[in-house]
Parts: sequence; C-alpha cells; structure tokens
Amino acid sequence: MSLTLTSTAFAEGGAIPRRHTCEGDNVSPDLAWSGVPAECESLVLLIDDPDAPDPQAPRMVWDHWLLYNLPPECEGLPADLREEQLPAGTGQGLNSWGRTGYGGPCPPVGQHRYFHILYALDTRLPDLGTPHKNQLLVAMEGHILARTELVGTYRKGV
Repeated sequence: MSLTLTSTAFAEGGAIPRRHTCEGDNVSPDLAWSGVPAECESLVLLIDDPDAPDPQAPRMVWDHWLLYNLPPECEGLPADLREEQLPAGTGQGLNSWGRTGYGGPCPPVGQHRYFHILYALDTRLPDLGTPHKNQLLVAMEGHILARTELVGTYRKGV
C-alpha cells in the first residue's frame, strides 16, 4: 500500500473551495491519509504555491502551512484546525507570511496550484522551534520513507 493524501473539500487537480481561502473563512481543509509505512516515526505536512506571484512568470514558492512531527498513528486533520487541536508533539514552521498556522490561497493574479505534500519519515525530528521550510527540508534529508501530494487550484473572484 502506498502513501495517499485526500480531502473531501476538493479532488486532485480540483478547485479549492472559497471557504479555505483569503476570500472566505481562511480555514484549513480537511485532509486524510493512508498507507503510512510501518517503520514511520513521524509525518511532515507542507502546503505551498510554486506559482507565486504570477503563474505566467513564477518567481518564488509561497509557503502556506508547515507541520512536522505529526504522529504516525494520526490519519488526518479536520477542517478548520486550530493550533490547540494539533496532535500532541506536533511542531509548526513559519509560512511565507512569517507566522505559524494555516494561511489559505490568496493569489494576486491568475489561477495558482497549491501542493499539499505529506512525507513519512523514519525518525522524529528534533525540536526545530518554528523553522522556515528550508530548515525543515534539511532536517528531513535522508529520513524520507514515502511522499505523496494532493494538488488543488484557486483563482480569486471565481
């Protein structure tokens, strides 16, 4: 069985509902996963937008949510997840707004893709505080057992 990631809010390649964006309630979508390898010690969830600021001329990847040290027995996250509802021991990294927590799609122009990426690691990461994505990726090097992604799209005003 391979690692899979799904949401009832949107299908692979489908539009992310307004509720989960800056034009709506800006709350996280529900996410569910399965196929976590038996030897997994922790999970990492990243949500990013590689189309920033303009999909016709992308210049950066905008990070929307960074979670690490999710317990391997965790099978997903409910919609509208608040910090105090995170599984015990879960760490949060800094998104591109310079804060922790979920920040929904809010593209300045065009339709953007939002990659929800889940990693299964063979270790529990040390307490990294509130790392930027690059620090988190470095800490993960050599420890990735499996990876999966779910891509949603969003265009403002549609």
